[in-house]
Amino acid sequence: MHLIDFIIFIVFTLGVVVFGCSFFRKGSSADEFTSAGHSIPGWVVGMSIFATYVSSISYIGYPGKAFASNWNAFVFSLSIPIASYFAAKYFVPFYRHSGSVSAYTFLEEKFGAWARLYASACYLLTQIARMGSILYLLAVPMYILMGWNIHIVIIATSVAIIIYSMLGGLKAVIWADAIQGIILIGGAVVCLLILLFSMPEGPSQMIDLAVHSPEGNKFSLGAFTSDLTTSTFWVCLIYGVFINLQNYGIDQNYVQRYHAAKTDKDARFSALFGGYLFIPVSALFFLIGTALYSYYTARPELLPVEIAQKPDYVFPYFIVNGLPVGLRGLLIASIFAAGMSTVSTSVTSAATIILTDYYKPFVKGKTDRHHVAVLRISSVAVGVLGIIVAIAMLSVESIIDAWWKLSSIFSGGMLGLFLLGCVARKINRMGALIGCVCGVLVIAWISLAGLWNLPGIHLHEYLAIVLGTCTIFVVGFLLTYILKIED
Repeated sequence: MHLIDFIIFIVFTLGVVVFGCSFFRKGSSADEFTSAGHSIPGWVVGMSIFATYVSSISYIGYPGKAFASNWNAFVFSLSIPIASYFAAKYFVPFYRHSGSVSAYTFLEEKFGAWARLYASACYLLTQIARMGSILYLLAVPMYILMGWNIHIVIIATSVAIIIYSMLGGLKAVIWADAIQGIILIGGAVVCLLILLFSMPEGPSQMIDLAVHSPEGNKFSLGAFTSDLTTSTFWVCLIYGVFINLQNYGIDQNYVQRYHAAKTDKDARFSALFGGYLFIPVSALFFLIGTALYSYYTARPELLPVEIAQKPDYVFPYFIVNGLPVGLRGLLIASIFAAGMSTVSTSVTSAATIILTDYYKPFVKGKTDRHHVAVLRISSVAVGVLGIIVAIAMLSVESIIDAWWKLSSIFSGGMLGLFLLGCVARKINRMGALIGCVCGVLVIAWISLAGLWNLPGIHLHEYLAIVLGTCTIFVVGFLLTYILKIED
């Protein structure tokens, strides 16, 4: 790595940490830590929502997926407008007037404390898995660039993120996200242009090689069949609709941002802006992956076999060997921007849930200062768990597949419980609990059937959240209105 690239990367990374720490205020309240004092402009919150979407999973995982196969995973992005619309129209007003920064207070009011604890536990597991995936992807470029030990990079990066998240709270996270979002878009655009104009026969050669590849059209969105055992177009679309409705409707990352916006109008705008911006930017990442395929097909001698066998390494490898001095540092900084924004969000939101759902209900009479201390200690604890998961991810072949499967499983059908509470005016708590148990069993069956080679139909793991959600909703609804089970 050239000295100039190293300086750009270090200045950016330290700059983000210092910028985040600048929001530290001695004696700040828990409300300022968890909802930024309800003072953030709508466009900044929207950029933060976008940056949360565009993690290192997108920045490295999407190009790796497109390089190895096709644009099937892009179908996930096409489902976002549905979730964004419902968020702006229903979810934002609901949470803005709920009186609680926790996304799961509503579930306790409807079904009892068990529902809140169940949903928040699923959320914490999901965020820890996400942090681990992203921290791993942050370490890959530095391993390829300078041969640094991946374990050390993961730990050092985590410490930097935890410091400014712990000190600055949500306000630091949101403003840093907005800046990082702009940088990561610029870096990706520059990289794509260089790839296109590096083709031996010009940009058109990229399209020609991708369309006529031996594996089939690299721009394919997947098979349009009714097969539910593979990642078809319909499986990805249904998965995307459910996971994005859950993100916007019951994910603490998003709910806290709704609260952070200055006004209801700003909050609604942020939900639409952040979601819609992700669609063209995710297409940009898939286009980079396809361009990488064409580039190395035209120049196979430039890509070592061991790198080609690890799709998530291809884009970082190109950054190291295919970009001029200065731009390498910018792209590595962009990847760190994507990852740091998402990890810092997970740290802050998970700490908020630990305080509001697990500490306050059981430890009464503590001061606001004490609660801020709990938030900061929780931030450190969550960060350590993320490090452990990141190290475990070193043996994973495709990080995007691993993350999507884990998120589908750990989500646990929370959306089903939330929709049941929203749709049904009168809810039987016992019926909802039975529905939740049935949903978890369905998720466990889908997740373990293929792994343990159990008898029966083996559905794709992406469908765990879909069928888990539907089971909870349908069983809870039927038990309440048809069987009329009493509490």
